[in-house]
Parts: sequence; structure tokens; C-alpha cells
Amino acid sequence: MDAKQPRTSILMLPWLAHGHVSPFLELAKKLSDKNFHIYFCSTPINLKPVRDSLANQTAYYSIEPVDLHLPRFPELPPHYHTTKNLPPNLMNTLKAAFDGAKPAFGEIRKTLKPSLVIYDFMQPWVPAEAENHSIKSILFLTGSAAAHSFMVFYCLNNPAIEYPFQALNFPETYRQMMVEFMQDTANGLKHSERFFQCVERSSKMVLVKTLRDIEAEHIDFLSGLVGKEVVPIGPLVQQPTSNESDSVFIDWLSKKDPSSVVYASFGTEYFVSVEEMEEIAYGLELSEVSFIWVVRFHGADFRGKHSLDEVLPEGFLKRVGERGMVVDGWAPQAKILGHPSTGGFVSHCGWSSTLEGMMNGVPIIAIPMQLDQPMNAKLVLEAGVGMEVPRVNEKLTREELARVVKQVVKQEGGKEVMRKAKELSQRMSERGDMDMNLAVEKLMQLIQQ
Repeated sequence: MDAKQPRTSILMLPWLAHGHVSPFLELAKKLSDKNFHIYFCSTPINLKPVRDSLANQTAYYSIEPVDLHLPRFPELPPHYHTTKNLPPNLMNTLKAAFDGAKPAFGEIRKTLKPSLVIYDFMQPWVPAEAENHSIKSILFLTGSAAAHSFMVFYCLNNPAIEYPFQALNFPETYRQMMVEFMQDTANGLKHSERFFQCVERSSKMVLVKTLRDIEAEHIDFLSGLVGKEVVPIGPLVQQPTSNESDSVFIDWLSKKDPSSVVYASFGTEYFVSVEEMEEIAYGLELSEVSFIWVVRFHGADFRGKHSLDEVLPEGFLKRVGERGMVVDGWAPQAKILGHPSTGGFVSHCGWSSTLEGMMNGVPIIAIPMQLDQPMNAKLVLEAGVGMEVPRVNEKLTREELARVVKQVVKQEGGKEVMRKAKELSQRMSERGDMDMNLAVEKLMQLIQQ
């Protein structure tokens, strides 16, 4: 696109979860680079880290944060206008409040007059609002094509359609978990109804955060299921930002041998139980591998506990000593995964984390916890770039975690996984913005029609 041409404006509204806000922001940066002006709309609590991130960027992005104020609910103060640290019993209240923001969003749309709206899977009222004012709108899926295919297939429950990926079939318990998620109701709407309305109202296409090197068959299958062109836009991996506190991690990693450290993190939305915390701790200890572990604890299991010493097994920190770095709540994941000393990523297999591990060529040690994560873990295994920690009687055990960590980082079997991880990383790097460039062409064609 000619940089001298005036910027076409796009209004973006993700669902109120970090795992959605973050990829929407990375998409906004890519679109800004293509000469679009982005109005990035979310609640003030979600926009604070967005504003901080944009302020710390060395590059200039034409991205303008726009506050969306949710209606008042006595049990939902403004610091709960996000899924981060939200008590589970308030999740449906948050969805109802988000639905109640439709008039406020309408005023924002009226004031800004965007040429296009890009929205998420939870808010069918967004494309309805755009359609009522003759504005094109596009659904952007932040999860894998495989996971969305799986959900749609079982929600459709159509015996005429055969699920083609036998290698990715799952036990009945997982299928039931996904169906229950899609049948969950908030504010009178099931998740499945929200999702299908969002798909139906998306103008001609659906964007998905993935690439054909990993998911070609799943992209095509999803396209057939939803009756829309599914357009992959690449991994949208977050670029490292400059932060003085990061030096603690980099200095520690720099003292370790190449590919000798595992990084363990389970995302921003999932909190491990007391039992899981203990098994992870002892598993990392038994592995005898150096590690950085990001610990997040919340909820009834940890009530009254406020420090790492209180939530970790007694004497754990002293026993692991310099071999382990345990941090509370946050670490510079992009920088850690990109460091040459990092040789494994113990991950819940959230889609953004999975792609980030792949992009950096770090073998993934998969411990899926919920929702789309078991499907993403299967994609990791299918690509040969990681190993899954098997559960014993559906429970995570320290012995299995230690065994897989050792196998990936220290043993002969891990060399092939490392080789494939590096090869996939190279292919992803060489592909660059090819998917994004094609998606931008399609968006401009849509806007100009």
C-alpha cells in the first residue's frame, strides 16, 4: 500500500481476555505497518498494558486506544472488567456487562466512522451494529483452526459430515468438555449461538491466527464447516520490548549452557491447583534440569497465601538453589524463549504460547489444562516439535514431568525434536509476512467494494 495515501481506519474490539487482547494488538501493529489507522477498543483495565506496551515500542504505530466503559454492576467493579484475576463465579456477569456495552460501542462507532470493524467470537452485537450502518466487519479468531474446527464439528452434530483427522481424535471426556463450553449460557445466549452468529455476520471471510505450514488441512476443513473463506494471517508472535528488569533473567540465562534450560509458564488465564503446583515443583526438581518457572496462584486453594514460600513445597527453593529461578506472576517470555540457553518450554499450550515456542524453535513440553489446549498439544506432536507429559489416571505427576523434561533437554530422543523445532522456526521466519500481505489485499478489496 502506498504510504502517501491517507490511512484507512479500522476499529478493533477483542474479547476481554489477555489471550485475545494480545493477538488483536499484534494484528493492529501489522495493519498499522500496512498504512491502516487502528482504533483499539477495550476496557480501561485492559488498555493500561496496551498503552504501556505502545509507549515502550521503538517503532511508531498508528494505533489509538479507545476506552469502552461497561455498564455498572455492583458485583463487577472496573478492575474486574477483564478476565485476568476474575473470580470464576463472575465470568457470566462480565459477559452480560460486555453485552450491555453495545450502546457505548455504537457511540464510539458513530464518532470514529471506521471503514472496517474487526471483532472477536463473543460479541455478535458488534457485527450487527456495523451492518446496521453499512460498515463491513470481519471476525478474527485468535485460536487454532484445528480447535475451532473441533468445536464447530461437535456443535453442528451433523452425521453427514465426517471428522477427517483421526489422529487428533480425543477421549469422550474432552469432547464433552468442549461441548459443555459451547453450551454454556450467559445473558441468555449460549457460546455456540454467539460464535455462529459472529461467523454468519462476518463479511465474506474469517481471519484466523495461524499459518498453512502447521494447519493447512484444518483451515480448509473449518472453511467448509462455516461456509466462509478462512484466511490465515500468520503467527502474530509478540516482539520483545525493552525493560530494565529483564536483565535479571538474561544475566541468569547467559551463565547456562546452550539449550540447557526449560522455561515453565501456564499463561495468564489458568491458575494451577495446590496439587498441580506441588507436582510441577517436584517434577522440575527431579528433572535435574535448570529452569525458569513463572508461578501464578489465585483462588480458594491458596486463600491467605501471598508469597512463593507459602505456596511452594517446603524447602523447594533452597534445594534447587541456583539451578532454578522462580518468579511470581510475570517474566519476559519472548526474550526468554529467544535466548540460546533455552532448550524447552513447559507450556499449557495456549495457542499464542504454542506459536511463540514454535517461532523461537524451542521444543514444547506440553501440559494442556483446558479448552483448546489439548488440541493445540496434538498439533505440537503432529509437527514433531514437542512431547506431551502423559497423565496418570488423568492427573499430572512429578515422575512423568521429570521424565519428559529430561528426555527433551538431556537425552538422545530430544535431539530429533530440537531439530524439527529449529526447522519449523526457520520456515516460519522465511515465510515472514506473506500471509498478512495476502490478508491485507483481501481486506482492501472488501473495503473498496
